[in-house]
Amino acid sequence: MTKAKTAIVTGATSGIGAAISRSLVAQGFNIMMAGRRTEKLEELAAQLGETAKFTATDVSKRDDVLSLVNQANDAFGQVDVLINNAGIMPISLYSSRKVDDWDKMIDVNLKGTLYGIDAVLPQMIERQSGHIINVASIAGLQTGPAFGVYSATKSGVRVLSEGLRQEVAAQNIRVTTISPGTVATELFGTITDPAVLDVLGQGLGYQPM
Repeated sequence: MTKAKTAIVTGATSGIGAAISRSLVAQGFNIMMAGRRTEKLEELAAQLGETAKFTATDVSKRDDVLSLVNQANDAFGQVDVLINNAGIMPISLYSSRKVDDWDKMIDVNLKGTLYGIDAVLPQMIERQSGHIINVASIAGLQTGPAFGVYSATKSGVRVLSEGLRQEVAAQNIRVTTISPGTVATELFGTITDPAVLDVLGQGLGYQPM
């Protein structure tokens, strides 16, 4: 009997991450779900059964991500797949000077992805096997008003993924980048710029062009 593979899914509390977690369990994977809202993770884990475990994780903190991978190793033996899905999208106009929001996007979307790679890569190199999946966005390929910083972080995810792919391909480690379009998630709930919220409130469809 083939041993079940183990995947880590970051940003598993809702949206794409929760959907990925459900799909992987249905395919026979062990999963370690990560996110900042423990109650959401606990609820999803209860639905998915004993092959789904979770730990509260802030991917912008390297120690949290290292602990996440260690817990996955302890629970299931090794990490075969990492899905770097966690992300935030507090888009804003540059003129609104939402510098704190810019910093948060860089910390979560870009540095969080790098911290995940750093935490799993040594064991994958040692085994000469593994798969790293980084979730970018269509906004990393095209942008528009208010999306500049978000697009920059997602473009960065795409570029760092390609660099990683070229580095580790000969070691039998796969690297995949996924760039979704607009998806029904909670990302728009992170926006704090009144100018952007006003446009969204009018139902004008504020999306990168």
